[in-house]
Amino acid sequence: MLERRVTTLEQEVEGEKLVTRHILEQTRRNADDLAVIKARLVAHDRRFDSHDARFDRHDARFDRLEGEIRGLKTDFANLRRDLPAMVAETLREVLRERDR
Repeated sequence: MLERRVTTLEQEVEGEKLVTRHILEQTRRNADDLAVIKARLVAHDRRFDSHDARFDRHDARFDRLEGEIRGLKTDFANLRRDLPAMVAETLREVLRERDR
């Protein structure tokens, strides 16, 4: 009876060893998978940083264009305001020259 109990205990210990080895192997595989995922994440981070920098450059260019458009709108508004006076003054000069 003692021998049977010892045998059963040995079998349980062997079973526990197998389970422990299996868990260790799975842990190693998971660690390898995580290393691959981390490497890919680093690559994606670099690409994102590159895109982010490009976006910042485009954003700056857009801001400059926006400023230029605002300036053009102001220039056109001023021209629209001043054009009638400019045309009137030019016509007065032409008429004065003609009447001389």
